[in-house]
Amino acid sequence: MAGRRITLTTRILISLGIGVAAGLVVHQFPGSAWMKTWLVDGVFAAGGQLFLRGITMLVTPLVLVSITAGAAKLGDVRKVGRIGMQVFVLYLLTTLMAVSAAVAVASLTQPGAGLDLSHVTREAPVAHERLTAAQMLLEMVPANPFKSLVEGNMLQIIVFALLCGMGLSALGAQGAGMVGVVDGCNDMLLKVVGYVMLFAPVGVFCLVARTFATTGFTAMAPLAKYMGTMVLVLAVQLCVVYAGLLAGLARVNPLRFFRKFFPAFTVAFSTSSSYAALPVTLKTVEENVGVSEEVASFTIPLGATINMDGTAIMQGVATVFTAQVFGVHLGTMELLTVVLTATLASIGTAGVPAVGLVMLTMVLQSVGLPIEGIGIIIGIDRILDMTRTAVNVTGDAVCTTIVAKRCGQFDEALFAAD
Repeated sequence: MAGRRITLTTRILISLGIGVAAGLVVHQFPGSAWMKTWLVDGVFAAGGQLFLRGITMLVTPLVLVSITAGAAKLGDVRKVGRIGMQVFVLYLLTTLMAVSAAVAVASLTQPGAGLDLSHVTREAPVAHERLTAAQMLLEMVPANPFKSLVEGNMLQIIVFALLCGMGLSALGAQGAGMVGVVDGCNDMLLKVVGYVMLFAPVGVFCLVARTFATTGFTAMAPLAKYMGTMVLVLAVQLCVVYAGLLAGLARVNPLRFFRKFFPAFTVAFSTSSSYAALPVTLKTVEENVGVSEEVASFTIPLGATINMDGTAIMQGVATVFTAQVFGVHLGTMELLTVVLTATLASIGTAGVPAVGLVMLTMVLQSVGLPIEGIGIIIGIDRILDMTRTAVNVTGDAVCTTIVAKRCGQFDEALFAAD
């Protein structure tokens, strides 16, 4: 085992454990001015904020470029016609159902209850004005997209990026060069995300240590409840939503589908990357499930780009959790904004580990919540990331199977064979 490198996930988990221990030790000395001033509000605060600023720095450019790149790939929808439109509608529908369930369940289970960080010093959240439904619809369209970029108005940035991507896709071959530039910028930003994540173990240690130094054991139960809520909603998406769609729209046996798709499920779980699992997902859907190559070769890569149900669930649960922890009430319009923003953001969430946390920053900012909420959950998020990636790729395969069955591109005999 000599020379074997410790993975980033392992380093983050080690940092999480050390951070919890360090925070609990510091919490035993509440009267120490030195620890409060120099350690908790000094080293811990500075290290945590540095990591959060690194993530925040990437939000606006990554949202603009990645969503533009994702929408630009929809040019094939016109070529594939009926197949492309059906799968695109299904992708949006399942994502909308996922984040709606996440917000609803988290509002009921109250995972953030019992942990009050409203008194903790933090950066001021983005100013947020409560809007009516008509005003929210109007505010989605930017009067000046450059002003939206400067101010970080995420809904307006998403709409502008979607329109730019659709414009590029409509140009066809004429816009291929520009699409290549956008894809290159997207790849570059994902590399930068990787660089920022190298600092994650230090950032996680500082953020978690400060949280537990302030709250002690109080933070344990809400974190466990957060994990439980997340796993519950992911299970509902798999066992209720996906199984129901397969049985109702495709008229296939959900249990047989899940058994045949299991190889791709395990690869997605172990790699935490929809892109890394893409070759196995394609092979499994075609050779095990029975989807034609014509359909799978279009819908599966498209889904890896724009269909992120598991990530949308994380954003919904994490947003409600953060609001509860920091004592911020989310009204009906705020919850609708979370659902809409997380659904649209799924188009631009790349299928690689950790990018979902960057997109979560955008969702938090859309309703004026402090991004410090990320610091509480990031230590355990890497474990949950494996589960939600498996849900992401399963959603791609479910929608692909439904469309293939409805379009006569499904091999019944192959699906029925053991």
